[in-house]
Amino acid sequence: MQDIEKFIKGFCRFQKQYLSEPAMFDSLRKGQSPGTLVIGCCDSRVDPVLLTGSDPGDMFVVRNIANLVPPCTTDASTGVSSAIEFAVCGLEVERIIVLGHAHCGGIRALMSPKKLTSETDFVARWMRIAEPVRQSVLQELKYKSVDAQYRACEMASILHSLDNLLTYPWIKRRVEQGNLALHGWYFDIESGALLAYSPRKQEFLNLVCPLEESEAAKAAA
Repeated sequence: MQDIEKFIKGFCRFQKQYLSEPAMFDSLRKGQSPGTLVIGCCDSRVDPVLLTGSDPGDMFVVRNIANLVPPCTTDASTGVSSAIEFAVCGLEVERIIVLGHAHCGGIRALMSPKKLTSETDFVARWMRIAEPVRQSVLQELKYKSVDAQYRACEMASILHSLDNLLTYPWIKRRVEQGNLALHGWYFDIESGALLAYSPRKQEFLNLVCPLEESEAAKAAA
């Protein structure tokens, strides 16, 4: 019950912060026009809105296990695909960010399959989307530590999802026309850093440095 009380008090703060201002409240009531679609993980530690300090209406968020994007197929009917279609074709977002993170439970389930106490096994079936990533990591990094393999798979799955986004014709067309940008971000929970994939350097680079480095840089300035 303590959690419920915390949630109710949190809503009261939200109410005072956003709904007590007539202009903000009127804007929220009339509809949404976010410029960004974020495809993030369901992990309770990685809330895209909280991580980026966004306000209501700033981003359209799709969350699933391991922030995966299924490829476009003729029989695609997943909630993820329909949400992406709505954001791109309906809301006409200007950018898509695939936000992955360290210590992802979905990636660990992919790399070290363990059946859950369930007769449906939905998680394993969903994670098959990233099976090519698992095979590649195990082949190319077979002599690396398990932790190194996990991290590599977490990052590579982001790139796999970005590739899968381009299988949707209405996304590929907008990207080629310069009306839509795709980004791959990685939240390193251990260091507190935010990394972004650089197509030019073909690696993830710090977009926001770890907290210790940021504070050291400020002190030296």
